[in-house]
Order: sequence, then C-alpha cells, then structure tokens
Amino acid sequence: MERAILVGVNLGMQDSFERSMKELRSLAEACDMEVVGIVTQNLPSVNKALYIGNGKVEEVAQLAAMQEADVVIFDNPLSPAQLGNLKEELHLAVLDRTNLILQIFSDRARTREAKLQVEVANLQYLLPRLVGAYDALSRQGGGSGSMSNKGAGEKKIELDRRRIEKRLTLLRQELKEMEGEREVQRKGRLNSDLPIVALVGYTNAGKSSLMNAMLSLTSDDVDKQVFEKDMLFATLDTTVRKIVTPQKKNFLLTDTVGFIDNLPHQLVKAFRSTLEEVKNADLLLHIVDASDPDYKEHYKVTIDTLHELGADDIRRVTILNKCDLADHPSTIAGAVMQYDPGVEQKIYLSAKNEKDVEDLIAFLCKAAYPGDETYELLIPFTDGNVFSYLKDNTTIFEQRYEAEGIYVKASLSAKDAGRFQKYVL
Repeated sequence: MERAILVGVNLGMQDSFERSMKELRSLAEACDMEVVGIVTQNLPSVNKALYIGNGKVEEVAQLAAMQEADVVIFDNPLSPAQLGNLKEELHLAVLDRTNLILQIFSDRARTREAKLQVEVANLQYLLPRLVGAYDALSRQGGGSGSMSNKGAGEKKIELDRRRIEKRLTLLRQELKEMEGEREVQRKGRLNSDLPIVALVGYTNAGKSSLMNAMLSLTSDDVDKQVFEKDMLFATLDTTVRKIVTPQKKNFLLTDTVGFIDNLPHQLVKAFRSTLEEVKNADLLLHIVDASDPDYKEHYKVTIDTLHELGADDIRRVTILNKCDLADHPSTIAGAVMQYDPGVEQKIYLSAKNEKDVEDLIAFLCKAAYPGDETYELLIPFTDGNVFSYLKDNTTIFEQRYEAEGIYVKASLSAKDAGRFQKYVL
C-alpha cells in the first residue's frame, strides 16, 4: 500500500476547504493509499510556480521523508509547470485531485466502454502535461529540417503528442460505434412501454445498495445484483434492471455513475454519453446520504450536474437514504406514500430497512405511472385475451363474473384506457 501526503491551500473559504480536504482523504483511501500526513497553507492566491510557498515545499519534503511517503497528492488541479517543478523539488511522485480521480476510475472500470472512456480522459489529461516531461534530454538542435533543429526533449514531446492524438482518434471512433449500439438499446427501452426510473446522486450515497434492495424483494435472480461497497466510486458502469412489482406496475431501474464536487471535466466529457442515460428517464430518484454532515452540499453538486447534462427538467423525487445512521426519522416506513407530480417530494428511508424498500416500491408504482386512473370495465367472455392482459399488466382491485361478462375494476394507464375504451362502463 502506497503512503501518501495530502496538501491543500485554503484561499479563504474555510468550510469548503475542510470539506474538500476530508474528501481528498476519502479519495486517497479509495485508491488503496494510506494517508500518513496532511499539510495545509492559507494563501490569498496559489503560487504560480509551486502551488504552495517555498517554505511549505520544504515542509512537505521533510514530512514525506520522515513518514517514508511514496506520493504527494494536491487537492486542486496543478498546471503542467507546477507539476514538473514539484516533482523536481520533492523527488517523489506528485498527483493532483484530477489525476487521483482518474486513477480510481482506471482501477474500477470493468466494461470495455468504461475502460475506453477512462483511457480517453487520461490521455486528455496527459496531453498538455507533456511539456517539461523530458527535461533530462538534450535540447540542443543541429542540422536542418523541421525536426532536426529541435532538441531531443522537444522531439520526444512532439512524437508522443502525435501518438496520443492518434490513439485518441481511434478511441473516439470505437466509442462512437459503441454509442450507436447504446442508442439502439435506449430505443429498445423507450419502445418497451415501461417507465424508466434513474438513480442519481453523489458518489457513495447508496444508489447501488438501494437498487440491490429493490431487486432482492422483486427477483430471486442473484445474478441481477450489482456491486456495492462503502467507498467512493465503487461502481462506474451504468446498469439497467427490470423491477417487477406485486402491483404489476413494472419499471426499468437505471443505476448511474456517482457525481462528486470538482469532477474532472475530462471525465464528464468522456462519460457524457453514459451520464446522458438520465435524460431518457421518466423519473429521477435523487439519492442523498442523509447521514453525511455535508449532504446539503452534495445535493447541490448533483443538481448542478443534472443542469449541466440538460436533465434538470425531469420529474424528480429526493430520497434521503441512510436515515438509520442519521438523526432523522423515516417518513416512509409503515405507509404507502402518495405521489403528487407537481411537487418535488423528499423521503427519508434506509435501504437496509425492508419495510422502507417495500413502501418505496409501492410509492414508485404511483410515481412512475402518474397518469393512471381507476376504471370499471365489463369484458365479454369472448374477449378473454383482454382480461388476461389486464391480469398480467395492471393492478386489479376487484373482479367478478356477471351474466354479460367479467366485471373488472383496475388501474389503467392513459394508453391502456384508450385501447380498451369500448369496455369502460
């Protein structure tokens, strides 16, 4: 396990600075590193050459030597010049927050698409940082021609830049092909007549845990369960599962990659096609970790990210999860929630409480089908296929056999109500 020193600069916003440094520790631990020291500095603005002051650089070097550290991690993005200067001064591996998150994504990517997206983000991060990477090489030019009058370091940078740009072109072509396949899958889901409910929220808010909790109550297939762990960015891949409810109000549940404050723009861009899955949702479940003291800030980060993706106009319900760990009572346990599509509702629950999850599923049967209404129908015995459809696809409150046919009182969508209008009493 690598030993890490964390470094941060407070530019005058104490609360956000402390929150960011706490999150940096969690990110380092998520990357399987042991944090052995933290160095901070209050500055009106960052040092252009070294990000921190010269004296602080010496302090970091001494602490790193004393703690036998392997890497120094800075909380904010470092410029290529700052990165090169710090490596030269500290004689250690130096990462910034962006590079650390990219490393986590590289370790966690499982599907081919996710691996390609992460590689694109890594190469986009590396490209402007090639300058200064070969200072040890001679820069003395000689001879004639476009390349021969450059130093060895400059030649190496130029060749590497070409290789990276060529690799980026190939990766983008492959991702574009995958995006076409994803679009076909999207259209298939949109044409299935099943509502799409997407789980969104800050990383480690409990989205995967809630998905698994719903699956465990609605399916016996353990292979449908998704990976979950109490760590930042435990899952990166978008997962879609069909939730078959006792009320016959089935829906597709989508789990998406978690958001984080200052998510590197390279990752947002690379994962944009994946993140845009939320734009096709009929309903967003915004999962918030109610036990986290910074949950209000995490809520805002998610809302801002949804706005950036163009998904802030989709109906949304806020689920304040982990209420068993917080000082909040559950507002869903023991009651089937009503849904008002004109109001953004907030529900406290725990994904570990089976009754909470059962009630949430009942609630989603209303929220995912907001236009459904109760109808009375009389179906002739000759149209038994219609009755079979209603039994398999709708919630039936009452049924009885009469002389003229089968009387049914059921909850129908607007589409089904129009389809079976001739049977409506």
